[in-house]
Amino acid sequence: MQKQPPMISVVQALIPLCFAAVYFFGWRFLLVLALVNGAGILAEYLLARAYGMKVTSSILVTSFLFALSLPPTVPLWIAVVGIVFGVVFGKMVFGGFGRNIFNPAISGRAFIYISFGVPMTGRFVPPVGGAVGGFAHWLTKTDALSSATPLVSQAAGTKIPLSNLFFGNVAGSFGETCALLIILGGVYIVWKKVANWRLILSSILAFLLLEGALYVSGVAGAIDPISSLFSGSFLFAAVFMITDPVSASQTTNTGRWLYGAIFGLLTVLIRVFAGWPEGVTFAILFANMFAPLIDYLLKEHNKRVKEAKA
Repeated sequence: MQKQPPMISVVQALIPLCFAAVYFFGWRFLLVLALVNGAGILAEYLLARAYGMKVTSSILVTSFLFALSLPPTVPLWIAVVGIVFGVVFGKMVFGGFGRNIFNPAISGRAFIYISFGVPMTGRFVPPVGGAVGGFAHWLTKTDALSSATPLVSQAAGTKIPLSNLFFGNVAGSFGETCALLIILGGVYIVWKKVANWRLILSSILAFLLLEGALYVSGVAGAIDPISSLFSGSFLFAAVFMITDPVSASQTTNTGRWLYGAIFGLLTVLIRVFAGWPEGVTFAILFANMFAPLIDYLLKEHNKRVKEAKA
């Protein structure tokens, strides 16, 4: 495997979230993580071999992000299908690392989200709880128990304490519930200069401004912006997925601000008006689509400005 230090730094930032996934939902997460990594590495190896390329450390980032984005009760075969789809059709068909238009992890998640709706949206479980949490359980004390995610609950009028949302004591995907660890991971990758802070900040600001405006205006489906920020997968995506060095706008700082804002605004619009409980998956794919156009238009604009000054 070809080592990429920036990708290793992202994996390091995700490790605390992996421990949190075990604590909140049990040891089953490690099995899901192992299967996803194994299937992802194998899929990339087979296609990289055909291209005469090597497997890179980026596959670890893709696999970790994908596994952490899954619901705790996801069937194992669906997890494998998702990561293989993401690696093959979200990355390798474009020519491998550095050439893909879409984020591979979110491409795989979108595929199984659309194809297997019930297992991906209707089988969330509450965190295990207790002093040792999931470290003493495979999944949860009552494996058949399902629970609504914070977004669904709050949209229905149920108030959830911010402390629960911030520390992760809520139902949700494996690695997307603990806002504290996500924020710390974001600080780490920005400090390591792996992620650009403008992408993260513009995403969050645009999200808060639009969600806040809709909430104050009394629009049905809009909830308190801070609670909304810490609910669902938005914060996780804003820190770890929208900052992908390949599929994001990376040419100019202006492009980064625009790209992040597009993601934040689209997430709110999909959540509030499209009838989907979570808008992150599709918002990322739409933002990925616009990234090349944003970079092209800004480069052409800057080129004309320079020529005019010459």
